[in-house]
Amino acid sequence: MKILVVDDSRVMRQIVIRTLRQSGHGGNDILEAENGRQALEMVLAEHPDLVLSDWNMPEMTGIDLLDSLRQAGSTVTFGFVTSEGSEAMRSRASASGAAFLIAKPFTPEAFDAALSATKVG
Repeated sequence: MKILVVDDSRVMRQIVIRTLRQSGHGGNDILEAENGRQALEMVLAEHPDLVLSDWNMPEMTGIDLLDSLRQAGSTVTFGFVTSEGSEAMRSRASASGAAFLIAKPFTPEAFDAALSATKVG
C-alpha cells in the first residue's frame, strides 16, 4: 500500500510515519508532501492508496486538497490527522468525503482503529 503523509511540519510528518509503524501499518510505501498543493500533484502522479493530511497548511489547506481531489475525480481514501477535531470540522470532513479524522495528540491505537475500519484502495 502507498500512503501519502501531508503536513507542513517535517517533524509532524515523521511523527505520523513513526505512529503508522507503531500501529502495525509501517510496511507500506510512504510518500511525503509539505502542503496541499504539492500533495495534489503527488496524488495525481503517484496514485497513493491513502492520504493522511493535516487540515491547516500554507498554500492549500487539507480540506481544499480533499475538495480538489474529489473535483478531479480522485476517489483516494483520505483521512485527516489534525490538531482540530471539533464536531463542525468532523462534519465538514465527512461531507467532503474524508474517511476519518484523527485528532492530535494521537496514539498508535487511534491510527490502527481508523485504518482497520476504513476500506483503503
